[in-house]
Amino acid sequence: MYKSILQFCQKGAKNLENSSANFFTNPKDIAGFVESVSNEVIKLGCSFIGEVFSELDQGIRDSQIRKKNWEIVRRDRRTMICSLGEFSFDKTLYKHKKTGERKYLLDSYLELDSYSRITEDAQAKILSEAAQTSYRKAGDAVSITDNVSKGTVKNMIHNIKFPPPIYQEELKKVEYLYIEADEDHVPLQFINQKGDIEVGSNGYKLNNVQMKLVYVHEGIEKVAPESKRHRLINPHYFSGIYEGRENARLWDEVYEYIEKTYDLSCIKKIYLNADGGQWIKSGKNRISGMISVLDEYHINKYLTSMTSHLLDGKAYGRELLRDAIRNGNKSDFKEVVEIIKDYAQVESDLKRIDNSALYILSNWSATKLRLRHPNGVIGSSTEGHVSHVLASRMSSRPMGWSKNGADKMARLRAYCWNGGDILRLIRYQSELKEERMAAGDEVYSSSSMFLMEKEIHKNGKYYDKIQVSPSMQVRKILSIREKLNILQNKY
Repeated sequence: MYKSILQFCQKGAKNLENSSANFFTNPKDIAGFVESVSNEVIKLGCSFIGEVFSELDQGIRDSQIRKKNWEIVRRDRRTMICSLGEFSFDKTLYKHKKTGERKYLLDSYLELDSYSRITEDAQAKILSEAAQTSYRKAGDAVSITDNVSKGTVKNMIHNIKFPPPIYQEELKKVEYLYIEADEDHVPLQFINQKGDIEVGSNGYKLNNVQMKLVYVHEGIEKVAPESKRHRLINPHYFSGIYEGRENARLWDEVYEYIEKTYDLSCIKKIYLNADGGQWIKSGKNRISGMISVLDEYHINKYLTSMTSHLLDGKAYGRELLRDAIRNGNKSDFKEVVEIIKDYAQVESDLKRIDNSALYILSNWSATKLRLRHPNGVIGSSTEGHVSHVLASRMSSRPMGWSKNGADKMARLRAYCWNGGDILRLIRYQSELKEERMAAGDEVYSSSSMFLMEKEIHKNGKYYDKIQVSPSMQVRKILSIREKLNILQNKY
């Protein structure tokens, strides 16, 4: 039996007994009782994890395959943080007999970064928390008993790479598909390094970056049969900075998702719900057949701007404009605009009306489609989704980002909203590191090493040990249960 379990049975169990006795004396102190039990369980867990890691290191030391290629240099003690807390274990440094390369084979065995202090499960907790709150809170949430610095969390976010999407083999059949797009303006502390923010001619810092958000969905549905609230059907999100030529890559990613998710032959129309931004219009060059529909938010925004000087006639003016757009042509719309301009009192009113009218005219077909609501056209939700997906974490509170940090956080938020597996994301980083490693001497995985040892010692003691390993694990579990039953009967 492991020493950690023995120590728990001898000492930890006694501490639990004392905790229960204290609780009987003071039953109101539930928090104190739970904390004392948690501390004992956490200590056991951390000690046990460290002991198992040390046992794996010893298995490598005993390996005949290891002895053939690597010689022992020294044994060190390493400390790491998992989601329970901090644990320590032994690991051995080896030198290759031919090349002289030095390596901790346990790190390769466990696919651990030699310099990382945080296990996969703890890293997953960090990313999950960082995506929702802040770097500092993410560092505090790394484990039950320990934390990491804000800088450590920031470096994780800045260096993260995202795995390629996983698509279902069977294509979905829908009649209408919807693409919605908008952006959030995120404040920057610096671009690449502190002090590199430029100042415009007006004296204000040019410290905002446009964060793009695109999502594809199949329409809307009620949250519940009697509910007035609605939700999107199977939304999928894309987000990031995507500046310049990268904008084309964004729309290529959107198209790839559509192509590999839906049967294009069944789709009657793809509606693009968005404002008239140039980066959005360029998407039509990457995805043919999209029909642009201006979102209600921007229509209301510009119609309100054109009629804000009309005082009591604001509502009537907006309705005249809507009717001209819905049922008339551009000339009809311009006539109404001229009537509204007759009531302008100052030059600024005229300028505001002209700018708003120009926006409507530049997006005429998209505006008309929205107001006519033909089959398949539904309401837009871009403003709400920008708020939920981006602004709530990135721009609604006083904070500043680096350009890289903002881009990675937007992508991480989209990944989470898409239901992405955070643990898969963490493991993908390890896969990339393995790919980048230069080809050299073979480093055996745990499975390959054990298989080779079995071939060498088919009739020997080591082979028997390997064969019974799974059953040993079962017996270890049963042994723990047995001890806990003994304690239960004793006390």
